[in-house]
Amino acid sequence: MYTYRPLNELDLELICGFPQTPEELFYMSPRSGFPLTPQQVMDLLENRLEPTVIVEASTDRPVAYANFYDVKDGSAWLGNVIVAPDHRGKGASKELLQTMMRLAKTKYGVNSLHLSCHNTNTRGLVFYHKQGFKPYEVNITTLNGDAAMITIQMKRDLTEL
Repeated sequence: MYTYRPLNELDLELICGFPQTPEELFYMSPRSGFPLTPQQVMDLLENRLEPTVIVEASTDRPVAYANFYDVKDGSAWLGNVIVAPDHRGKGASKELLQTMMRLAKTKYGVNSLHLSCHNTNTRGLVFYHKQGFKPYEVNITTLNGDAAMITIQMKRDLTEL
C-alpha cells in the first residue's frame, strides 16, 4: 500500500540511489551527473514545484519521486520521475503518476500535463502511453557533445479526472 507526502531532506540520500546507471539518471534528469547527489536534487528544486514522494504506507520509506515545472496557463510539466529499483513493476509508478495528475489538477488548476521521454526509454514510453499520454512533438537532444537522442514530448488532458 502506498501513500504520498512532500519530499523532505531526509529522503534525499535514498532518492539518490534510485537511478542505478548513468542511463537511468539521464532519463530522470539529463543534466545531472552520475551518481546523483543530494545537492544535485536540491539544485533542481530551485525552479520546481511540489517535490513529491510516494512512500510505503507501513514504513514511510520513499519508493518514487517526481515534481512539476513550468506551471502556467493551465498546463504543467512533470519532471524528475524515478522509482526505486525494488518497487518497479509493483504499482509505485502508477501511484506516483496518478498522485501527480491529481495534484496538478486540484492544486494548480492544470488541464494539460506534459512530459518528456527519450526514445531509448521504451519502458517509460509504454507506461506513459498506458496512462493516457499521447506524443505530440519530437525533438533531437544532445548534451555535452554526446550522440543525438530523440526526445518525445507527451501530454495528457486532465479535464476528465
